[in-house]
Order: sequence, then C-alpha cells, then structure tokens
Amino acid sequence: MNSIVELLDLAIEVPDHTTFSRRATTLPSVSPGRLPESPIHQLIDSTDLKVYGAGEWLQEKHSVRARRTWRKLHLGVDANTGMIGASTLTEQDKGDPSQVGPLLDQIPGAIEKVTADGAYDGAATYQIVEKRGKDITVVIPPPVTAVLSDASELAPSQRDGYITSLAANGRLGWQKETGYGQRSLAETAMGRYKAIIGPRMRARCLDGQCTEAAIGVAVLNRMLEAERPKSVPVCKKGHRACI
Repeated sequence: MNSIVELLDLAIEVPDHTTFSRRATTLPSVSPGRLPESPIHQLIDSTDLKVYGAGEWLQEKHSVRARRTWRKLHLGVDANTGMIGASTLTEQDKGDPSQVGPLLDQIPGAIEKVTADGAYDGAATYQIVEKRGKDITVVIPPPVTAVLSDASELAPSQRDGYITSLAANGRLGWQKETGYGQRSLAETAMGRYKAIIGPRMRARCLDGQCTEAAIGVAVLNRMLEAERPKSVPVCKKGHRACI
C-alpha cells in the first residue's frame, strides 16, 4: 500500500494491518457495480472459500488434526454482462436456497429469469422468486427422483413442466430448451474470483470476511467496467477470419 501511495504521489498515511482489520468490521456497504436497466437474467451459484489459518500445513508438520473451517460465497451474476449484482457470505452450514431471497433483494431493477443448479431445487426457492414477481421464469433442474405435484393436471407449475420435459426430451434436450447452459457463466465468475482475489479469506472474523468478499466483488466488477476481452473468429492458420 505504501508503494501505491508513493506512485500516486498522495500525501496520506497508510494504516497498519490492525487498523485495517478493525475498520473492516464497520465498513459501509460496498457497491458491487452498475447493472443494465433492462430486465435481468440472474444466475445464482455458490462456492467455498477457505478461512485463513494453519490448515493442512499444521496437520502435516505437527501431526495435529486441524479444524477445517469454510465460508460460502453466494453470487448473483447478470447473464448478459457478467457483472456480479449481488453477493452474500455465510458460514459453511447455511444452505444454498436460504440465500436466494437475500441475493434477489440486492437487485433494484426488474428480473425476468433466475437460473441455478440442482442444489436450489425445491418449493421454497420457487416461492421466494414468486414473491419478487409471479412472471419470473425459474430454471432449476429437478432431480431424477422428482415427481409431479398434486395440482399438476389442473394448474401445472414451472417445476412440473420441467419434470415432464425431462422425461420426454432427456436432460440435454431440456437444457437446450430452457437455455440452462448459460449457468456456466456463474461458474466463470466464481473462477475469476478465486483466480484474482484468491481461494481463501484473509480476515479473521465473519464481519470482516463479509467486507472482504464485498470488496473482492467490487474489484471484479470494476475490472469488467474498465475493459473486457474482445473475441474474434480466426482461421486454422491463425489469421483473422472473414465475417
């Protein structure tokens, strides 16, 4: 930090690590970034982050069984821009469906579609999304053991339609029909976080870790706002192909 301040030629002092850690627990909310005004296709996913500590090194060097502690980072990613519009950090015992509501609450604009993996399947998730808007499309693959609801004949739900489609077209056919393949963009955002920000938390307390994760999300969004890769088709010889 001192070297950055010197490069910017700023007349400010850099706090020490203890001051940074203390301030992190009381830092105001960090804005994740700007989202498009049009209805958003929200991709939801989660990943585990290690908590800073001795971990495996202590276990290997001293033959001491270290307690492994994790945090779960939940992200809501805009499918069109890749911007992370919502994030939460919880302890490892929190279920993924419990964070659908907090993630959607962070999106100020309209939502047209919510896509998540099978871990979010269940009536609770559909009910939470329906509270945000009854016309929101929910794309979540039901398990192979899923059965139709009692009201499937008179008023089939979205989930009932997916169960019927899976039985008729198979999982690949259902994915193509619903556009489920876009969910991989959420996994890409998770990979970017771990590759750039890191796979472990540096703060020691949960409040500080929440601030750390929020800053990491803001950094990734700022990078996307600054510039993003431009892809062009090329021929087998490596030259730019004609479009």
